Amino acid sequence: MTEDTRAPDDTEQPRSARNAPGSGSERSFLHRVALVDGLAVIFLLALAALWYASHALLLIFACILFAILLYEASQRVRKLVPMRRPFALALVVVLLAGIIGGGAYLMAPQISDQAHQLSTAIPETLDQLHEKAAKNPALKAILGELPSTEQLKKSVGDLLPRAGLFFSGVLGALGNTVIIIFVGIYFALQPFLYIDGIVTLVPKRKRARAREVLDEIGLTLARWMFGKFFSMVVVGIATATGLTLLDVPLALILGIIAGLLDFIPYLGPLMAGVPAVLIALSISPELALSVVLLFVGIQMMEGYLLEPLVTRKMVSLPPALTIIMQVLMGAFFGLAGVALATPLTAMLAVLVSMLYVQDLLGDNVRTPVEANESNKKDA
Repeated sequence: MTEDTRAPDDTEQPRSARNAPGSGSERSFLHRVALVDGLAVIFLLALAALWYASHALLLIFACILFAILLYEASQRVRKLVPMRRPFALALVVVLLAGIIGGGAYLMAPQISDQAHQLSTAIPETLDQLHEKAAKNPALKAILGELPSTEQLKKSVGDLLPRAGLFFSGVLGALGNTVIIIFVGIYFALQPFLYIDGIVTLVPKRKRARAREVLDEIGLTLARWMFGKFFSMVVVGIATATGLTLLDVPLALILGIIAGLLDFIPYLGPLMAGVPAVLIALSISPELALSVVLLFVGIQMMEGYLLEPLVTRKMVSLPPALTIIMQVLMGAFFGLAGVALATPLTAMLAVLVSMLYVQDLLGDNVRTPVEANESNKKDA
């Protein structure tokens, strides 16, 4: 017999030698485990940072929305009057300051007085309803679930600290407003500076796509904001006028509340109608019914007449998805989350449709703006 002098092969090594500590396969496995664990820890830390900084992030998002509104308005001014964009932006800011400042100067005493009356009228109305319910078994069954005055004050007290975006209380609301105005103006003055900074953080081969996504987000939010702003003004004026004609007390402040809450689709009109109906109910059930019909009529006007007129400024968002986002954002972040849920939904819809469905899945799905334009063509 001849002796086999072949070089030993790895496959012929004992299994214990191949799997011995320090071998390449085990080091590779440990490397993958460490990588997965590290990514999981980073993800959890990022979620914790987002959670604790959520109110600051919502404030920044509100600044961006205001900047988009200013930028879109300045672009429309430039279409009417040829001028450089900084001058158009300055003109828009001056006009907004004049309108808001002039209106506040003319109506501030009346608004302040009605706001104080409203804060006392709602609890008094609930007390009257509880007294009537105690005398009438039918009303007691219907109105027995209404909160008491003490419960209402406690609920409002718990809600107010969560209503702010970053600060809390009256001073916090003023601080939030100042931050949104000034940061929004700076964003609108040099938007491409910040966009280019974000794009620079993306790998070079993906920068063109990143810029497309950011442009689409800006267009989507601009259309939604401009259309919603016009709708808020019309709804506020219509509500105040209708309540005045019905001789409902505090019509001006109730109209302002209805206009502001119209920023929140679907849930906002319901929230605005509750105090108006309660005040009317304290006078007579017939007046309360008239107020309900008024709010229903205004919402029908907005849905069937006003929205088609401004539909080119709006975007297509599924109603169920919008309401779900409002509920979730409200549960986590309070009133500020509810107010910003819809524009956040629009932004997320763009990100999901472009980065996930189009790029990753390869499906040529429409963005919210494209879906809205397609619906207009089909109509």
